[in-house]
Amino acid sequence: MAIAKAERLMNLALCLLGTRRPLTKRELRGSIEAYLEGASGSTAAGDEAFNRMFERDKDDLRELGLVIETVEGLDGEVGYLARRDSNRLPPITLDAEEAAALGLAAKVWQQARLAGAASGALQKLRAAGMPLAEDPYDTQPQSALQPHIPVHEAAFEPLMLACRDRRPVVFDYRKSNAARPEQRQVEPWTLECWRGHWYLAGWDRGRSAERVFRLSRITGRVRLRSGAYTAEVPDHSTVRETVESWAGETATGTARIRVRTGHGYPLRARALTTSAGDDGWDELEIPYGHGLDAWLVEFGPEVVVLAPDELRADVVERLRAVAKG
Repeated sequence: MAIAKAERLMNLALCLLGTRRPLTKRELRGSIEAYLEGASGSTAAGDEAFNRMFERDKDDLRELGLVIETVEGLDGEVGYLARRDSNRLPPITLDAEEAAALGLAAKVWQQARLAGAASGALQKLRAAGMPLAEDPYDTQPQSALQPHIPVHEAAFEPLMLACRDRRPVVFDYRKSNAARPEQRQVEPWTLECWRGHWYLAGWDRGRSAERVFRLSRITGRVRLRSGAYTAEVPDHSTVRETVESWAGETATGTARIRVRTGHGYPLRARALTTSAGDDGWDELEIPYGHGLDAWLVEFGPEVVVLAPDELRADVVERLRAVAKG
């Protein structure tokens, strides 16, 4: 039975870390069982298969952070060595507040993939002597809070991995005022949670512009694509501001609306100015940002948009869609 790649990488790492002198490919091939199984025989084909496997494994270990030195011996044969002093982490020093914050953050995620990573990180910190929330020797009082961030959209995990690995994606997206979804090719930047909903910020290749997508409107499967990004990725703070702006947090102007007297109290609470009318309607000036049209529709016949014209058109279009449905 073939030996799993994870076990092969572990055996190679142990060999490189456990030796006091550089080991040649020939020595490593004879010491690691997986290499004997995967590239058996002394033919040229077997040697070529082993060389490809070894080079991939060496690159994978380096990508994981293992520092591997290449040393040329007196006979000209190349050897490999991973010195312990070059692969030792510096001392980890966290105060009680920092350790508590990490413990809480690790409890937030409920998805299996993220929960496993968070649990592994906590175990490493405990092994380093950090007193965390679940440490039996921790004398700090335990918190009754059990925070979590709910994620119900199937698109979350593939998009999270795409953001991490800088992988372009393709998905079908249904706009709030559209009857059918449209295919989008996106270079994902980051995921943000706003008012209980998840949003993806990234570069829309089809529109050659920065865009934000609500995950609940992604239909079907998210497909990963190969290739490099074509647009520069901004820093996190800029992306966060973009998400907040597109989700409605940041106002880009003001709107004038009429609200029936005795109704629309959430709108009145946000009003910049209010003018009471004698016809059973009051006129309000409120902040205008992305998403305001969807909010105004919720008030139905109790609200009439006066300006701007594009907001009025969006609200009318939404109301017509509701009437047809």
